[in-house]
Amino acid sequence: MKSPLVFLVLACITAVHSNAGVVATADRGDITSSEIVTYKKTPQGELQLHIFNPPGHTSTDRSPAVVFFFGGGWVKGGPKAFYQASEYLAMRGMVAISAEYRIKNKHGTTPIESVYDAKSAMRWVRSHAAELGIDPDRIVAGGGSAGGHIAANTPNEDVLNEPGEDTSVSSRPSALLLFNPVLDVSPKGFASKLFGDAWQEASPMQNIDADTPPTIIFFGDQDRLLPMKMAQEYVQHMNDAGARCELRVYEGQGHGFFVYNKSPEHFALTLIEADKFLAELGYIEGEPTLKVPKAVPVESD
Repeated sequence: MKSPLVFLVLACITAVHSNAGVVATADRGDITSSEIVTYKKTPQGELQLHIFNPPGHTSTDRSPAVVFFFGGGWVKGGPKAFYQASEYLAMRGMVAISAEYRIKNKHGTTPIESVYDAKSAMRWVRSHAAELGIDPDRIVAGGGSAGGHIAANTPNEDVLNEPGEDTSVSSRPSALLLFNPVLDVSPKGFASKLFGDAWQEASPMQNIDADTPPTIIFFGDQDRLLPMKMAQEYVQHMNDAGARCELRVYEGQGHGFFVYNKSPEHFALTLIEADKFLAELGYIEGEPTLKVPKAVPVESD
């Protein structure tokens, strides 16, 4: 295995719904969410949040929260992709939520509906913060690849909202955790045709301002799907706007390198850095408790 990690830190100067109801308990191996709730009813079906609560958590708490959005090109995937990360951050004291949203293969929808749903999820969590034991002013959004794209769109709350949704509740997160995210869907960026005339409203790169939440981005320098230059330009724009942004670059790693099933090592390395970032924001206390597993060498024939 190549050298596991090279830090490239670019520090910027400066961060329709249904009623809540328990639907079921989900598991992935020995990982079990605390509960699953329906947050939105759409013509294509109900959408759910998989919630992981900290040990001893109650509705009287005001814990910070993170809402994760899975990757899959706005086409495939599901909430279980962020189960391991959610379990870990719940153990660190955050209410961690892995969200379902509409995708092409399951719902026959476009990336625009995916953006709608990310904002709906953030609004639902904020509006139900009291019963969930969450601090409504400390709700982080995170995601990988296409999920990183829709997470990065949640601060841009004046456009691309579900028609008829109550937008008096803010969809803006207090921080962003982005794992090889799609940050530019302009004609010079990635998958612009999927967004049609709405590409500018749906492109995080074109919607940065001084109020864009503090952000950390994780990228592999061998990503063949998304150019690292996209992330570097995003950081520069954040810097120019006076917003806080940090980029972590991992040597020899391609797209999706942070996924547990691909590399437990890089899953741990990226999540430890996310932990430290959240600690700097005051959302987590103490040093990361996650350990980096030793890489197992692959034997050649």
